[in-house]
Amino acid sequence: MLKLGTRTLTAIALALCAIPAAAAPPAGFEQRVEQLRKEFGVPGVTITIVEDGKVTLAHGWGVRDITTNQPVDADTIFFTGSTGKAFTNAALATLVDAGKIKWDDKVIDHMPDFRMWDSWVTREMTIRDLLVHRSGLGLGQGDLLFLPNSTLSRKETVRRIRYLKPATSFRSGYAYDNILYMAAGQLIEEVSGETWEQYIHNHVFGPLGMRNSTDTDAEFQANPNHARPHSRNSGPVHGMGAQAPLDESATIAQNAAPAGGLAISANDMGRWLLTQLGRGSIPGTDKRLFSEEQSEQMWTGVVPTPIRQFPPEFAATEPNFNLYALGWDVSDYRGAKVVGHDGAVLGSQATIALLPDKNVGIFIAANSEDGQIILGLRDELLDHYLGAPQGQWPEKFHAFKMGRLAAAAKQVQTAEAKPAPIGPSLPLDRYVGDYTDPWYGTISVRRSGKGLNIAFPHSSGMEGPLTHYQYDTFKTNPALNWVEPAYVSFSVDSNGKIERVTMKPVSPRADFSWDYQDLLFEPVSRQ
Repeated sequence: MLKLGTRTLTAIALALCAIPAAAAPPAGFEQRVEQLRKEFGVPGVTITIVEDGKVTLAHGWGVRDITTNQPVDADTIFFTGSTGKAFTNAALATLVDAGKIKWDDKVIDHMPDFRMWDSWVTREMTIRDLLVHRSGLGLGQGDLLFLPNSTLSRKETVRRIRYLKPATSFRSGYAYDNILYMAAGQLIEEVSGETWEQYIHNHVFGPLGMRNSTDTDAEFQANPNHARPHSRNSGPVHGMGAQAPLDESATIAQNAAPAGGLAISANDMGRWLLTQLGRGSIPGTDKRLFSEEQSEQMWTGVVPTPIRQFPPEFAATEPNFNLYALGWDVSDYRGAKVVGHDGAVLGSQATIALLPDKNVGIFIAANSEDGQIILGLRDELLDHYLGAPQGQWPEKFHAFKMGRLAAAAKQVQTAEAKPAPIGPSLPLDRYVGDYTDPWYGTISVRRSGKGLNIAFPHSSGMEGPLTHYQYDTFKTNPALNWVEPAYVSFSVDSNGKIERVTMKPVSPRADFSWDYQDLLFEPVSRQ
């Protein structure tokens, strides 16, 4: 038997500690993904993993569209939602490197027409402020300017920011928004002379060799190898019922693309992950997309963000800290630094997680809203690369989500089963009219047969009949079944005239982007 001295044993122990906890995807991982995809009823999944400067997995599972059953492959493009915010920041970083802007420049110095509600905030708002969700706007405030779709231009959308009354004071806290990323996209156009779409194509996708990826709705639909969005809308609340494909022509608002309008394939995403881990160095070349200094800026946390509140079985995955950087979340997972971001648009979900100290990057996307497979597999892969035991996270996320949906469905069914048998207080003709909100625009309420119909000015699919709920509150029945229905409440003054109209989502689980509660409509002309 070979006998080793204490120093030798110590050296071996130290060497073993220096070896990465794991390399390459877990054994049987591809089979695991397919098993979960079928179990959860997810149409298609795509995953990219990079390690130590190379792609170790770029693969697709399932189908692009459940009506055609065409298979997903590594070149199938999937919508990536808010993970695309990092691309907008990378585009800005190239402008910083070129000396055309600085992160702490005042926005109005480059975009003189930009306005916030408060004139002092307008003067003080920096480019960095646009990107880190500390403006004072409420959670998702203004998202109905692009959701579910919009005919508004990006410039007009940004102009309307001035009418959004803040929820808190400037820089006092964190509240996630999308509309200021639209402003960042408009700023890129006004500084560079190229639209955000042109700039991303010419200065990010092009240099990185991301040949299949798209930044416009038209390009996405023109690519025959794209993953069609799907969602569940036949149950009592959004997220329950049978999986169904969405009408692609009604799900994308180009004005919001800088906040999350990219579609990317597994193969192309490998280029992006390697560039991020390379701190701006373009893989396989001696060129850089952005400098290491800008990489440091983009990964430096600025605003503390709340730590998610999950049941005890998720305790092992809970971070000790969360910070929002420039288009990235910076947190820890089992003590390791993670730079990442989740993304969700109608009918699609995605996530990116980078382990800089392990030189590992992970991308997962699905063409449905079944986020449990996205988040669960992400944490399963993080455990693998950190040498932690498998935690069955996809199954736990699935049970957690189903429980929350069931509770929401029960709450809605209970409320709608026993409305107060009172109202409406006026003849239906008295509710007819046009009602305007400063930032959203004008909605119209009209007679339709024996009832009422509501229409929205710049979004198709939200229109539909109003059914009486209780008192002077009605419920929308949107033409597109994946649009979250809302309660519409008419306030009647002492003279029996409508003085204002407010709204709120029916479902307690409605995504924050359905910010009906931020609307306050007044009659265009008094009845």
